[in-house]
Amino acid sequence: MSKVITLHEFIMDRQEDFPFASGELSRLLNDIAIAAKIVSKDVRRAGLLENFLGAEGNTNIQGEEQQKLDVIADKQFINMFKTGGEVCGIASEENDDFMAFDNEISREGKYVVLFDPLDGSSNIDVNVSIGSIFSVYRRKSESGTLANLEDMLQKGTDQVAAGYVLYGSSTMLVYTTGNGVNGFTLDPFIGEFCLSHPDMKMPETGRIYAMNEGNINICEDGIKEYIQTYCQQTLEGHKRPYSGRYIGSLVADFHRNLIKGGIYIYPDTSTDPEGKLRLLYECNPLAFIAEQAGGIATTGRKRVMEIVPDRLHQRVPFFVGSKKMVEEAMSCLK
Repeated sequence: MSKVITLHEFIMDRQEDFPFASGELSRLLNDIAIAAKIVSKDVRRAGLLENFLGAEGNTNIQGEEQQKLDVIADKQFINMFKTGGEVCGIASEENDDFMAFDNEISREGKYVVLFDPLDGSSNIDVNVSIGSIFSVYRRKSESGTLANLEDMLQKGTDQVAAGYVLYGSSTMLVYTTGNGVNGFTLDPFIGEFCLSHPDMKMPETGRIYAMNEGNINICEDGIKEYIQTYCQQTLEGHKRPYSGRYIGSLVADFHRNLIKGGIYIYPDTSTDPEGKLRLLYECNPLAFIAEQAGGIATTGRKRVMEIVPDRLHQRVPFFVGSKKMVEEAMSCLK
């Protein structure tokens, strides 16, 4: 039986992956893992605890109704980042503005974290897989000062680490620091994330497409052409059409395609001309992972990680997945 490698051991063994750090980024990734364990426990118990399920009664900056677990997860991650000392500030999908940590240890922090504490909120109450997404950048502001907006508005190519946690039939943490992608499954018996998916590679092509086809009539014609030509009709060389699989939790749809091959599409529409997904909290971190695994992430016309953000909650169209499938979709866009 091969030796079980925990996330902590793996990070310690891969210090060369962190050329700009002297232990801080390693500790930050371990802090994220601890927060993920706490959130995973809360998700598992949500159906038993009256104050964990249902709507909080507020809407976030996106105009979306906050769920109780959204707020709980947000607080768990923020508390971990605030006390860890590696992070000088954060921005979260659930908060209107960024947060600069105003204490002595955090002012010296080298990093900022942008995150979606609980992706797939609409699925919380019906026991469908949900997740957390995070993106780590080196701060641009001077050490010892408060974090500022410039620290948060960085291109995806400036990320030093990104990842997600999937709360599904098991809890998985998948991350990259720009040296490939590795996945870890939480072993509930020992309470540790253990290496289960080393050096993850996204297949060059697949047979799964994920899109909310209820929006098809408000999409541009190229999207309709792609769905009809590549996904729904049998082409020469294809024995059958692609299979439509849309969970409605971005992390879950992405994770399936990372392992099996496929494409995820959330385009701009006539009602959402900028797209629906958030560049900083969702698209950039998943784009980093996709590219490191051999896939592609694009707006349909531009590489996602090259976009210069101009606001915290900026939205973009998002096409991500297997290289050949994303290229097919891009070929249909005029």
